[in-house]
Amino acid sequence: MALSERAGFWTAASVAGLALWASGAPTVVYPLYAEEWQLQPSATTAIFAIYPLVLVPVLIVFGNLSDVIGRRAVILMGLGALTAGSIAFGLAPDLTWVFIGRALMGVGVGLSLSPATAAMVELGGRDGARRASSATTAATATGLALATIVGGALVQYAPAPLHLSFWVLTAVTAIVGGFAFLLPRHTRDAAAAPWRPRRPRMPREERAAFAAGTLGISAAYAMGAIFLALGAQIARDLVRSDNAFLDGAIIALSAVTIGAVAVFARPLRPRAAVTLGPVLAVVGLGLLIVAGLDHSLPAFIASSLVAGAGYSLMFSGGLGLVTSSAPAHHRAAVISAAYVVGYLVQAVAALALGVLATTSGLQFALELGAPVILLLGVAALVVANTARRRVPVAAA
Repeated sequence: MALSERAGFWTAASVAGLALWASGAPTVVYPLYAEEWQLQPSATTAIFAIYPLVLVPVLIVFGNLSDVIGRRAVILMGLGALTAGSIAFGLAPDLTWVFIGRALMGVGVGLSLSPATAAMVELGGRDGARRASSATTAATATGLALATIVGGALVQYAPAPLHLSFWVLTAVTAIVGGFAFLLPRHTRDAAAAPWRPRRPRMPREERAAFAAGTLGISAAYAMGAIFLALGAQIARDLVRSDNAFLDGAIIALSAVTIGAVAVFARPLRPRAAVTLGPVLAVVGLGLLIVAGLDHSLPAFIASSLVAGAGYSLMFSGGLGLVTSSAPAHHRAAVISAAYVVGYLVQAVAALALGVLATTSGLQFALELGAPVILLLGVAALVVANTARRRVPVAAA
């Protein structure tokens, strides 16, 4: 029995949501790791960064695999690795197991995210590219919100705070895997040649749209590194909140905003979204700096909301430009190439912020790192609008 197109679309969206749940699952646990194992911020951000550092080569090597053997098969492979990573976290007695779990999660998301996005485009009907970009943004936001709210509640109020949230993630991944097993077995444009790693090919006239979209995705991911890698530590050390559930809920506000903006801004053209997103990101990160300087919980909450809106527009607009410009027979490979750049930028941002936070303090890391990250968003804005006439009609 195969799922209907509608059910298949939302199953693929659930896979994309799991990617951000996996990415955000350790967020509220980082302060506990720091206390339990006497870790510096550079170590906790390294835990975060190992995920995109492993994910990037997986995307590079296997980015086009689902174009050849089908979306379903590669999604299931990715969910298997993601399950193994969650189990490693659930059992982790020390930092080594945490790194192993994080690496396995990177493999899982690297395999599953691009075919899930491509499947959404193909199952999304006539307006598949735009629908997939907004739904992917909303789904990933939901995954992040669940990671921080559920994780925060379990850390604060349940037993085994270092492990229990990862067993919940394991169970959810298994459920989504059951639905993914019922996805169509083959792609519409299955290739006849044996699979091998291939560089994605973009028509010359579509490269400007791809570049602008990739910059938008990268800016969103880099900004996300601040909240996911350091958000709980900022709440505890700068805002001076010691309630893990409250901290997770505030970070989740950003995710809720990301999802809501993605839904309501769906009629917005991708180029317009990439233009407006950096403006909101500037305000959001500015409020985060104020929250640290004044130890202000209201400013931290406002930052989470405004930065979430900026993230949503930069990511959904960027992904809209990428998916609409990608040739159908290289769709997963092109989407993977955009994710490669985005995750690589995220890893570098997380590691750099961790080093700065360890050597010069969290506040200095925010004040220096935020403007650098925002340059990516401004670059996306400039490229999108400079190349306006080159953007395809479907994305315009």
